[in-house]
Amino acid sequence: MATSAQDLMLQHRHRYTVDDYHRMADAGILSPEARVQLIDGDVIEMPPIGPPHASMVTELQNRLFRAVEDAAVVRVQNPVRLGPHDEPEPDLAVVTQPAAKYRTRHPEPADILLVIEVADSSLALDRDLKLRRYADCGIPEAWLVDANGKTILRCRDPGAAGYGSSEAIEGRQRVAIPGLPDGVLDLRRLP
Repeated sequence: MATSAQDLMLQHRHRYTVDDYHRMADAGILSPEARVQLIDGDVIEMPPIGPPHASMVTELQNRLFRAVEDAAVVRVQNPVRLGPHDEPEPDLAVVTQPAAKYRTRHPEPADILLVIEVADSSLALDRDLKLRRYADCGIPEAWLVDANGKTILRCRDPGAAGYGSSEAIEGRQRVAIPGLPDGVLDLRRLP
């Protein structure tokens, strides 16, 4: 049976490691202005951030800061290291304290309580690729916020096949933040 060009490319694919990725940035191969992330060994170019996306991230960030207070750390569009081939930059991540431990390393799966991806033009990438990687690494909960459709998909029960359960957060309610007994995020009147 003949092998297609795509099959050959996949067989000979070079997956970059996080260390390779950082060396490329240090060497100037990836410019400081480049909007890229390392996902499953591939350097993925991210689309520009549009106003609906930026507005939703800002609104959620402000609400998360109030909800978690000092019980956790809220990181905004900063890297998380999921493994040797993955360093995505979720729009928001709620990670464990103390914040000082992230001066020398990025949060890893055991540190992450919740990741939130806000999507407008990146919906397919966030849903089909990034959520799968978060589940595969055991991130307990991930939310996908569609900035255009104004919907929130809450994904839980991570595993190798993705998140085992997902539900739409209807009616913009108050939602518990995983791992924080007193952490509740108020999603009412969210734009």
